Amino acid sequence: MISSIRWPAFAALVLFVIGASAQEPTWIGSWGASPQPPTPGGGPFPATPSFENRTIRQIVRLSAGGSQLRLRLTNEYGTAPLVVGAARVALADEEGHPIEDTERVVTFAGEVSVKIPAGAPWISDPIDLPVDDLALLSVSLYFPEHTGPCTCHATGMQAAFVSAPGDHTAGVFEPEQTIQSRAFLSGVDVLTVADSVIVTLGDSITDGVGSTPGANRRWPDVLAERLAVRGRFGVVNHGISGNRVLGDGAGVSALARFDRDVLSVPGATHVIVFEGVNDLGLAFGVFGAPGRGGFALPPGVDVNVDSMIAAYRQLIARGRAAGLAVIGATIAPYEGAAYYSEQGEAVRQAVNRWIRESGEFDAVLDFDAVLRDPERPSRIRDGFHSGDFLHGSDAGYRAIAESIDLALFVKD
Repeated sequence: MISSIRWPAFAALVLFVIGASAQEPTWIGSWGASPQPPTPGGGPFPATPSFENRTIRQIVRLSAGGSQLRLRLTNEYGTAPLVVGAARVALADEEGHPIEDTERVVTFAGEVSVKIPAGAPWISDPIDLPVDDLALLSVSLYFPEHTGPCTCHATGMQAAFVSAPGDHTAGVFEPEQTIQSRAFLSGVDVLTVADSVIVTLGDSITDGVGSTPGANRRWPDVLAERLAVRGRFGVVNHGISGNRVLGDGAGVSALARFDRDVLSVPGATHVIVFEGVNDLGLAFGVFGAPGRGGFALPPGVDVNVDSMIAAYRQLIARGRAAGLAVIGATIAPYEGAAYYSEQGEAVRQAVNRWIRESGEFDAVLDFDAVLRDPERPSRIRDGFHSGDFLHGSDAGYRAIAESIDLALFVKD
């Protein structure tokens, strides 16, 4: 009640409300998926797919809602122009079907089709479709010509539906194929007044490997749910499975992709850096041995305590220069994983000690403490990993998200 608030506090509250109401809506990131270069495939891993005369329907769950939205398409790893013959969005039901009367045609400079140059992203025109926080969005893209190997995000943790030949962007269609990649779609922005926009920069643990597919149980998803009851917050997930801080491999390194995946997110105010276990595992574990091809570190990349700290300092400097708060998360335990080694564990402990104690990050999230087994701290506790001692379970990811102090993202 107002009567219980002292006058200075009440005056500040009034000024805050007036200031908030005077803010103009701006574009912010509400969903994202980092593009990755095509791979030729090998062993159990298939080659990156191509498409021709097919429609791909993808379902994304937004974090923040808004009065309008726009798509960020990507041909960033294409070697030829990408033709998008038609595109539509709609609110989606739990089965991923477009909801009647919410379908909207997507345009590009007023045209219903677009040719995206090789190596480039492309942003659509604003789309008049109001969306709520945590809304499910159906995005349908028709590719009339051969796409070449897809600029995809390989680990979607969500089914995408590929049609029979033809433009099936309107209405419901029976899929000819289901894939788990995010294809040629790397972002959705919304027009809104937001409290904060948080980018999560990470590897497969942030990508959600081990969580229930199609259920939006990655830890950034749970963070978005927690924040949605406090205000309007964007949470944009830029985890890449297999990604490293120092070396390319599964996508380019965190150092190389930081500008694209963090600094280019509209309205970004915070970044959570939760990455490093693959550097340790692939440098010191069995998969990092010579002759392991793509698993080995690139020539000249040395992984040690000093090089890891130097890389984190680079991310801190670049984030702060752009006005972002840079939050560091400790590297999670991984004993029992296929690439565990005692040497890697020693580096993890030293790096985590620096993250906790150096004071160089704007804040620290101790995910190691959340996940570790008290009886054996080099392992993830039972129930919090998916069976491989590396990736979280639904419960583990929820524990990570629920450990985060939401006050970090509330503006003064």
